[in-house]
Amino acid sequence: MASIKEKIGYALGDAAAGGITWKIMSIAFPLFFTNVFGLTVADAAALMLVARLFDVVTDPIMGALADRTRSRWGTYRPWLIYGAIPFGLVFALLLYTPDFGPVGKRIWAYSLYLLMMAIYTAVNVPYGSLLGVMTDDDNEKNQFSSFRMVGAYAMGFITLMSFPYLQKMVGGTEAHQYAVLGVCFGVVAAAMTLACGLLTKERLKPVRAEKFSFKPFADLFRNKPWIYLTLIGICTNFFNGFRYAVAGYMITYCLGGDITVGSLIINYTVFMTFGEVTCMVFGGLSPKFTEWMGSKRKAFSVAAIICGVTSVGFFFIPMDPAYIWLMIVMVVLTSVGIGFYSPLLWSMYADVADWATEKNGVSSTGLIFSSGTMSQKFGTAISGSLVALLLGLSGFVSGTDDMGRTVVSISDMDSVQNMVWCLFSLIPAFIVAIMLLLIAKYPIKK
Repeated sequence: MASIKEKIGYALGDAAAGGITWKIMSIAFPLFFTNVFGLTVADAAALMLVARLFDVVTDPIMGALADRTRSRWGTYRPWLIYGAIPFGLVFALLLYTPDFGPVGKRIWAYSLYLLMMAIYTAVNVPYGSLLGVMTDDDNEKNQFSSFRMVGAYAMGFITLMSFPYLQKMVGGTEAHQYAVLGVCFGVVAAAMTLACGLLTKERLKPVRAEKFSFKPFADLFRNKPWIYLTLIGICTNFFNGFRYAVAGYMITYCLGGDITVGSLIINYTVFMTFGEVTCMVFGGLSPKFTEWMGSKRKAFSVAAIICGVTSVGFFFIPMDPAYIWLMIVMVVLTSVGIGFYSPLLWSMYADVADWATEKNGVSSTGLIFSSGTMSQKFGTAISGSLVALLLGLSGFVSGTDDMGRTVVSISDMDSVQNMVWCLFSLIPAFIVAIMLLLIAKYPIKK
């Protein structure tokens, strides 16, 4: 039986990766790259797409490599322990805006972003795979998965809620603010990742193949549960990716900028924070909700329906800052569904890994869990790129002039506003419909 200390230690891993680095990369980076760093929307779209599609190749390779690691720290934990410092350092550098021209900035952004994705893969794929070797008890896997989601959402809440106040505290230009916050959050992410590696235990020994083979890769595409779950995972990240990537543009261009209610500053990070704390609460309730529903598949379906209905509802709210609290209520209701299904997804990956080990006789836990990280990056990459491209087509223009200054202009404000509103509501609702079709065909009926 794992201790509470170990479950908290495991949660720290996703608090760092999901609650700090990925949350900032998903929500802040699109607006940061176009409005602060100075990339064109085309460059921003290509950057997010190329870097993360690169991970579609590296993630499965990392999974196979992690499965074959042998060390005194175990199979997966050494990647967390030794990868913690590079993880925080590169993240900090990525939020720094160098005093370069258009070409220099493009090179800096592409190089650092590719490096960040590679290090994220080297840390997060083994982290996810840990769930498969810490326990063989299905209920305890659900508990670990729930702790993981609560950790991610709790840290996401802290990160997003504190962001505008920390910016104000730092002062200076926006570029300076992002650079300082990059260092601060990078240090915290590195410390949490290291703590996760040191506090967790690997109780089960993976059944390793004698030598490297491409057979596990081929087996994946004969693994029907894996195929469906990977497509579902991509859809969940499409759903989140559109909403996160467009939130900054929505507050800035649809609602006229930051909204002050008393002493509360509602910028785009704070706006999404209300969803984070809801996900944290209902992520913790996910095991009980699943037990009540009777199966993971049914629980996932109900949670997805909640997300779809509330996303459609958001579309009909007037585009006016006077309705900010109604918008927040709708975000909270959507996050109830996200909170329920997020832990389920990782628990279902553990089921798929067990199914594959039983069928093939060799563990491919790292490879299976790498597909979860891969789907996360793939879904976020495509959605983030589409947001940038669709904004560009609707009339949003950004870039850097010959003096290195960031320039932003809008040729058709109504078109941009309508596009942003749909990207936050109707398009995610359409993704939910696809998710429901896929989960209906998912073959593992636990």
